[in-house]
Parts: sequence; structure tokens; C-alpha cells
Amino acid sequence: MSEIYVGLEREAGAQRERAVLVGISHVRGEGRRSMQELIGLAKAAGAAPVDVLVQNRKRPDLQRFVGKGKIEELKAAVASNAAQIVLFDGELTAAQIRNLVDVFDCKVLDRTELILDIFAQHARTRIGKLQVELAQLSYTLPRLAGRGKMMDRITARGGSGGVGVRGPGETKLETDRRRLRKRISTLRKKIDELVEHRGVAREKRKESNLPLVSLVGYTNAGKSALLNALCGSEEVRANDRLFETLDTTVRQVELGDNMRALMADTVGFIHNLPDDLLEAFRATLEEALEADVLLQVIDASDPWAKTENTATLQVLRDLGADDTPMVIALNKWDLVTDLGRRAELAADLPEAVPTSATEGDGLDELTARIRTLLPLALLPVKLHIPYDKLQLLELPRRTGRLLETKYEGEYVEVRAEVDEPTLARLRDYVVAGC
Repeated sequence: MSEIYVGLEREAGAQRERAVLVGISHVRGEGRRSMQELIGLAKAAGAAPVDVLVQNRKRPDLQRFVGKGKIEELKAAVASNAAQIVLFDGELTAAQIRNLVDVFDCKVLDRTELILDIFAQHARTRIGKLQVELAQLSYTLPRLAGRGKMMDRITARGGSGGVGVRGPGETKLETDRRRLRKRISTLRKKIDELVEHRGVAREKRKESNLPLVSLVGYTNAGKSALLNALCGSEEVRANDRLFETLDTTVRQVELGDNMRALMADTVGFIHNLPDDLLEAFRATLEEALEADVLLQVIDASDPWAKTENTATLQVLRDLGADDTPMVIALNKWDLVTDLGRRAELAADLPEAVPTSATEGDGLDELTARIRTLLPLALLPVKLHIPYDKLQLLELPRRTGRLLETKYEGEYVEVRAEVDEPTLARLRDYVVAGC
């Protein structure tokens, strides 16, 4: 069974924890897609996925996620691979964790804990770290008993943490529920304060009157690389790893035809994004809610691109951002060498623009498509406004940018940026472009 998966590491070295991955499948192909994704997540967390077991069943077993027979097979796989982690492709309940910890003499982790662990490694801003801690503690609280038992066992053997127990979770597991709830309350207050500060910064950005384009899409679709290509710089970290970008990055981009925009690179989405994580990162994902246009980036080279597009659209619906105008970029098009596959993608997503961030292909068409959905371009002008027409100063304030005013003897000299309809209304007072 495990031979069909890419990325397993049978000869993984001792420096990384070895993990056996467990899942269930009730839809043909979906189980494989999900387990292949779990392999990528495990590697992103720093573990070495060494084996995969999948049981065909409609829903997880209420006691141990998989059936008794599969548990015995799993125990054998853990022993033969000398695994330190059993990783389940789903969200384990408190009862399942307690029962599984009794069965396995190693760490028992689920998909949500793995994602939280990756986020704990990648959070760099203060609000990002607080949001990760909040999500971890919110997830840990109802599962405290089973997790605490597991940590006691790891500590007794001289273990020092590792995958799944990084960040605040490692130091908080032995505390009681009352202290956890108090810490969660404190975190929420701190995050609310930072969100308020970010709101002030967002209002200052709005004063620039530059439209906002938010890059959204599945994790590792190449959003950061595409932003770098559009900016003509390497300011945004872009590596081939899941969840490489966690904290929102905003850059100014020239779109041609005298149009500029702010472009925000948001955290990548993933299938079945944990509810705790979506709630904790709502402040980060609010860039998507504020955007004038969404730029959805899809990894065209991924065999499950269509499924990942569906997952992205579901997250946008959950955020209430599904009505925002959108441009779709089929990124990594240069890696799609099969002509039949290209035709299939073009048929599934006829409105998408094939692009390559690394080769620079399709960027001109992409920016042209974005321009058609953005507010009108602003044009620089210099105006002489008579004192009996000072009410006209409200026009650039409302629809453009009022850059400078000088009060001269018979008029007010104004430097501004305005859209074409406003320029037409001010035509009689234009001195020159500036």
C-alpha cells in the first residue's frame, strides 16, 4: 500500500523523528490525496514519514479512529520502523487520544496538531505567535488528559519534545484546566489589542488610495514566489515547503498603465483547515476580506489542483470573502509538460491565466487581468483652484489623493492624483501634469 506514495523515507536518519501515518478512505482517490498531503505536512514539521496505513471505512472508529485489526497492524508497523510518532489523518477526540496513548509507546498526534506545530515554527510576528499559542491551547484544553499522559511518558524516557509538542503546548500541558483557560483569556485580549492596532495601520494604508490585491490559495502553490516576481524583488521568503508564509506581507506593485496597487501575501489554505486555526488566524486572513481583488494562486503541477481549488473556495466562503472579484493564476505552468494535462486544466478553469513565477511567463496578462477589476487608475495633475471654487478640493480628497496645497495670491495651487472622471470635472483648472 505505502509504495504508491511519494516522499516516504525508509532510510530516515536518527536526527529526525520517524512517523507512521494512518488514515481512512471512503472515497476512491481522496484517501490517497489526503495521505500524500499528510506526508508533506510531516516533512514540513521536521518528521520523517516512513510508512502509511489506510483503512477503507465510512467514518473513523469512535474509540481508536481505526478498527481493532488495523490497530494490530499499526503496532507492528511502528515496531518494525522504530517509529517515534503515530500520526493520524484526522482530528482525534479526547477519548480516542486516551485510548491510543494506552496502545502505543510513542507520541500519538493528529493532523490538526501537526499543522499547529508547523505554524509554531513559522510564526515570526508578535500577533502570529500569539495566534498560534491561542490555537494550540484551544485545541489542547479538551484533550488535556490524554496529551498529559503522553507527555509524562516522553519526559520519563528523557525525551525533549520534538514534532507536535513545540511552542506553548510543551510548557502548558502539565497545567490544569483553570490555568489554561486563564491563559486563553489573556491571549484573546492581547490579540484584540493588536488587531485594533493593525486596524489603524490598515486605515493609514487606505489613505494612500492604492487598491489592495490579496494573494490567496492552497499552501505551497507559489504565492510568495509570484509576489516576488510581480514586485521584481526577493523580499518575501519563498521556499518549497508547506506553510512557508504565515504572517501577512504587503508590498507595492506596479501594474502598468500608470496603476499601482498594494499586494498582500496571506497564509496558505489547506483542506479541512482546523476550526481553531481559522478562528485564531482570522485577523491575519482579514487581508482577504479587505481586498479589492483576490488573486487566487493554484499549483498547476499538482495532480489534485482541482480539489485544492475547491478547498480554497470553501475557506473564502467561511471568511465571507467569496463575493470579492477574483483573478486565478495557474502557477508553475512550466512544470506541466503533458499537453493533455494542460488541456484538462484549461477546460476546468477556462478563466485562469497560466503563469510561471520562476520563468516570468504570463505575468503581463495576469497584471492586465487584475487592472480590469481594480478601481480606476489615478492620474497626477497640478491645479490652480480659485478661492471661490474651494469646494472643488473635496473631489481629489474623495476620489483620489490630495498631495499638496499652496495658498497663493489669487488661487490655491494643488498637486493631486485623480481618476479620469474627476479629471474631466477639473479640466478647466489643470495647469500641467506633475
